[in-house]
Amino acid sequence: MEGEASAGGVAGSGPRFEVYKLNLFGNPNIGVYMLATDKYVIVSEGITREEEEVIESVLRPRVLLKATVLGTRLVGVLLAGNSNGLLLPGGAEEEVPLFEKELGVAVGVLPSRHNAVGNIIVANDKAGLAHPGLEDQALKAASEILGVELHRRDIAGVTTVGSAIVVTNRGAVVHPDASDEEIEELSRIFGVPVEPGTVNFGMELVRTGLVANSYGALVGEETSGPEIARIQTALGGGVRG
Repeated sequence: MEGEASAGGVAGSGPRFEVYKLNLFGNPNIGVYMLATDKYVIVSEGITREEEEVIESVLRPRVLLKATVLGTRLVGVLLAGNSNGLLLPGGAEEEVPLFEKELGVAVGVLPSRHNAVGNIIVANDKAGLAHPGLEDQALKAASEILGVELHRRDIAGVTTVGSAIVVTNRGAVVHPDASDEEIEELSRIFGVPVEPGTVNFGMELVRTGLVANSYGALVGEETSGPEIARIQTALGGGVRG
């Protein structure tokens, strides 16, 4: 594991926004193992104490929960959430009470044929996006749990929108092929600045290697200095809230 901190933010914005390199289970694709919001962070069981301390230090959640979903480590793929709520995939009904108890937010199972919830829904505390083919019932249920309006759309032709953007209450990093018009629309929807970027030395599906909230960001260890600088600018320069 290798650390690389980056100070930033705007004058008077409080503690610095830190970007830190981290692999989990020897893998730079850390986004498949984690979900971060300003209130809670969920990470796969099996991480080391050192990795847990890094996550707590950089993302500063009120609750850090180590868990599995449907018996797998793929927390970031199977879950979607914001500070208001958490969405689980079909088949995880028995896991709802645990997450409700530990997180103290609304928790529900997405009534959809799509199982990789983290790939098809993404939200901050202001708005969200959903796969263009998400069923009406699922869209309504997800919006109620997350407490925000969800917009069906793709990003740069990618329908698994949760893999193509990382958005917080301060900013967003989006697939580098997103057009200027798309970036402008995404900024309007989420209410934050949006910048194109990559992780892990050119990976365009940024969510796979980037986990962030309003307080900091974790990136896979293959992420380059220029990529970190762009992530810092995109996610660390806005105002929380």
